[in-house]
Amino acid sequence: MDIERVQLQSHGDHGGMLVSLETDRNVPFPIRRVYYIFGTQQGIHRGCHAHRHLNQLAIAVRGSVKILLDDGNGAREVLLDQPSSGLFMGSMVWRELYDFSDDCVLMVLADQPYDPTDYIRDYAQFLGELSDRTYLEGVVACPGR
Repeated sequence: MDIERVQLQSHGDHGGMLVSLETDRNVPFPIRRVYYIFGTQQGIHRGCHAHRHLNQLAIAVRGSVKILLDDGNGAREVLLDQPSSGLFMGSMVWRELYDFSDDCVLMVLADQPYDPTDYIRDYAQFLGELSDRTYLEGVVACPGR
């Protein structure tokens, strides 16, 4: 699965902490888009898609969120809850975000601008676009989609 924890170096003292994000240093791609998610209500699932080409680095700059990741060979759950730890998510990895803490602010860096044609929003279609893969039972489905 094309995912990897990225440890981000923190700098600071009694006055506070700072984490710097730099292309080709701790961000493994040129940054072309930045967005953040906040104010997510309890019980809500976000994401619920894969990208054909896009690579992303997600960082919970505040609070926590669980992310289900699936590359067609099995699902893995990751907890993001430290602003000094990011999660690289490569292309063709299904992602579902859920269990957001009330104070969660999730920042995502992307290597491409928004492109709606890069999204695969149907899990069965995602599996169909993967070569030599079979349907996985028991993967969390996005409620209400």
